[in-house]
Amino acid sequence: MEERGTGTESELVSIPATPRGISTPETVTPPAVPFSGTATLGGGGGSNNNSKSWTPTGPGSLMISPRFLSPSAGGGSATPVKRVLVNLRGYLEEVGHLTKLNPQDAWLPITESRNGNAHYAAFHNLTAGIGFQALLLPVAFSFLGCAEVCVSAGRSWGIICLTIAYFWQLYTLWILVKLHEAVPGRRYNRYVELAQAAFGERLGVWLALFPTVYLSAGTATALILIGGETMKLFFQTVCGPMCSPNPLTTVEWYLVFTSLCIVLSQLPNLNSIAGLSLIGAITAITYTTMSWVLSVSQSRPPSVSYQPLKAASSTSSIFSILNALGIIAFAFRGHNLALEIQATMPSTFKHPAHVPMWRGAKVAYLLIALCLFPIAIGGFWAYGNLMPSGGMLSALYIFHSHDIARGLLATAFLLVVFNCLSSFQIYSMPVFDSFEAGYTSRTNRPCSVWVRSGFRVFYGFISFFIGVALPFLSSLAGLLGGLTLPVTFAYPCFMWVLIKKPQRFSFSWYLNWSLGILGIAFSLAFSIGGVWSMVNSGLKLKFFKPN
Repeated sequence: MEERGTGTESELVSIPATPRGISTPETVTPPAVPFSGTATLGGGGGSNNNSKSWTPTGPGSLMISPRFLSPSAGGGSATPVKRVLVNLRGYLEEVGHLTKLNPQDAWLPITESRNGNAHYAAFHNLTAGIGFQALLLPVAFSFLGCAEVCVSAGRSWGIICLTIAYFWQLYTLWILVKLHEAVPGRRYNRYVELAQAAFGERLGVWLALFPTVYLSAGTATALILIGGETMKLFFQTVCGPMCSPNPLTTVEWYLVFTSLCIVLSQLPNLNSIAGLSLIGAITAITYTTMSWVLSVSQSRPPSVSYQPLKAASSTSSIFSILNALGIIAFAFRGHNLALEIQATMPSTFKHPAHVPMWRGAKVAYLLIALCLFPIAIGGFWAYGNLMPSGGMLSALYIFHSHDIARGLLATAFLLVVFNCLSSFQIYSMPVFDSFEAGYTSRTNRPCSVWVRSGFRVFYGFISFFIGVALPFLSSLAGLLGGLTLPVTFAYPCFMWVLIKKPQRFSFSWYLNWSLGILGIAFSLAFSIGGVWSMVNSGLKLKFFKPN
């Protein structure tokens, strides 16, 4: 982790950082006027050098004598000093509190602009929370089983597991939203910072760094693979028999998609990509809905079956189920971006950032539920255990490429491409932030346009290289779901206990310890199931040989 902030930092008022090019002064110094009362250090809870702060103990801690604030004191109109004090108190109540901010935060992509709102939160959470992983849910159902008609009296372990996972991750998202400002005057703007506050400086990095880096950089690489392959399918669907005898290879399509990602990544900060997140959210909702509607509207394959896939032994069956549960866990990624999204919002005592963040998140996850459950149920109903490992798009292409109008198929593929382009931006932003944090810490100045652009071009082509070298990466959903599961299901519960310190043996204490321990156990079990699935299915690790 890069240590952010060097030297003695000046006292600043906690107002949203302004974007580059705006002449609003960064330092606002209130008038030097006498007041009674003392300010206390707002500390505790780990080291967070880029958000060191001191605050009054609360909004009412700045105790200004009433006789100074009364306009009629002394029998006359308010004096200039009295008017200044009244205005100062109102200003401090509106802004929130005095803090000692690290100016470096105003230079980094995540905290450069703090003009976010509930709408932006909904767009970002939708794009981060739904995507290509939703298309794999019917694959998981084929191992867990589902009643032929899911509204009948028959049990559905797939639906039960998906429902439990949905409400579990919604609870841990609420925890992260609340812990963003768990200490007065301090904001944990990044997931690793909160992990350090809860688990300690070193242990927090070791526990949170790998899964969050994978969920950012690894997801971006998987998006290049899926986006490039879908662009190839779109081209083949559109041109049909008129295709060129020498079409682009898969690697060349990866390169085309990567180039588009690099162009879009030049947008400077997280707030500036809100429009892209809106496009990503709309396209995700549309193509997930199209995929299950098109599937259930066609006749089912004659040999379809809804019994769980048979395994050679009971051990194999157990591992298959664990791998399927890992796929369900992987469908709920995005918590590694929750704190970063909330960091883009202004926060005061009167208007804390958790209010618009939670409002936007509730809307986003309601829409996510309306996408995930129908595609899982409808996809499994349409194809049963004939569902290919590639998910819904592969099933549509294999079973109905001649039954569905080419225009509809091409539209679905194009929407997936747009969604992957948008998702790449939000998942890459924490990596851009880390690059620029290292640069600004060493040089003590913001990145120039050329340096920032260079970082993003470098990252895009590194992701492309990894995608070409490891073309099987998108096939490891079960394993990767197990490895990254603690970020969503376990760590937030432990963080709540260690930071909020609920009363020992209370309901909250039992609930969070139980969910945290259960999440770690599931992570280990799902990871083992993912490894077994790779071995059992004969996954060939063909390096530098994409299909």
